[in-house]
Amino acid sequence: MNEQEMLSIYEDSGALLNGHFVLSSGRHSPRYLQSAKVLMHPAHAEKLGRELAKLASVQDVDVVVAPALGGLIIGHEVARALVRPLLFTERKEGEMSLRRGFSFAEGARVLVVEDVITTGGSVCECMAVVREHGGVPLEVLAVVDRAPAAVGRFDVPHRTLLQLDVPSYAAEDCPLCRAGTLPAIKPGSRHAA
Repeated sequence: MNEQEMLSIYEDSGALLNGHFVLSSGRHSPRYLQSAKVLMHPAHAEKLGRELAKLASVQDVDVVVAPALGGLIIGHEVARALVRPLLFTERKEGEMSLRRGFSFAEGARVLVVEDVITTGGSVCECMAVVREHGGVPLEVLAVVDRAPAAVGRFDVPHRTLLQLDVPSYAAEDCPLCRAGTLPAIKPGSRHAA
């Protein structure tokens, strides 16, 4: 699957939105990728999961870990393709944590999977939780990277199926806010900090 085919899936699913959006990081952007609208279709989720699993440079992993909520479905599909269990991290009182009785062996080899990366904050929080519980993150996979030019976000290799250089702005520097023509909306799964 090439990048144009991937982009078509997002466009055909109504998942590539234009407007004025507040991202989960709190940054503002004129474009938003609502992966849930793509991943709600099992055939798309399965296909993207298989494609993402093929990108993994490390096939010998013990477990796949994804940050909730965005990474759950695609993490499950990557885990299915690799025939590995999926665990997920989630926020409790604003803090990313491993809950629901999830655990893994000391030194477990972990593949971290996310749907969309902008700043990489959720992925970094997820990797911190993995390390805190004795796991070793080996690589990060994501369906979409919204800031492919950003370097040094992660201390492990990362790969994505689709790279879109979409601008994002700190709220105080947002040209859309200054223009005042479009209200900022929060379409994601959690409110910005």
